[in-house]
Amino acid sequence: MKAITIYLIRHGQTYINRYDRMQGWSDTPLTDKGIADAKQAGQTLSDVHFVRAYSSDTMRAQTTAGYILAANKWPDTPFSTSPNFREQFYGYFEGDNPSRTWFVIGKPHGYNGWEDIVARAGLDAAKDMMHAADPFHDAEDAHTYWSRIMRGFKEIRDGNPDGGKVLLVTHGTSIRSIADKFGKSDGFKIDRGPANGSITQLRLDDGGVHLLAYNQKQLDD
Repeated sequence: MKAITIYLIRHGQTYINRYDRMQGWSDTPLTDKGIADAKQAGQTLSDVHFVRAYSSDTMRAQTTAGYILAANKWPDTPFSTSPNFREQFYGYFEGDNPSRTWFVIGKPHGYNGWEDIVARAGLDAAKDMMHAADPFHDAEDAHTYWSRIMRGFKEIRDGNPDGGKVLLVTHGTSIRSIADKFGKSDGFKIDRGPANGSITQLRLDDGGVHLLAYNQKQLDD
């Protein structure tokens, strides 16, 4: 296959982001700051010729993609949405306070919250712990989550056989998970989630998924 460069953008700030609540498959509109986040990403990417644009099927991702494409010099870029690139599903914990959620999930295992779980056990372990702690077991475990994300990458590969540059607007924990899985072994420092409107770059080729840049506000020259 010909290489595909993915410009992975976190959506602009939403009201649930502003209120510091768990936001997976639940959805809220962009705030004024979120609109500014999206417009800034659009200005940064205005000269990038995308062969195709994607977003998750959430309102916040689609709205952000709309602002980015409106600023692009190629306004007729084909655009589609995919549920495969939704945020991690938090199940019973959707809309909850994250500090309380991760205390409840982590404390029985000897962890003191989200960052302690991630630092000592890893992001996939955090997903599995959440799934186990959810009384409905609706929250995605690591296997379910990665099966979905990898279907999304296959969707991009199959849809762009000639390679090129692709825009993908998705979500914070997902971008951090992807960067951690495919870039940490190459020396990238993935010690925090990406900012709203930030740019992460990936390359898809015959060798798999490769992290090129993480959580940037501007493109490298």
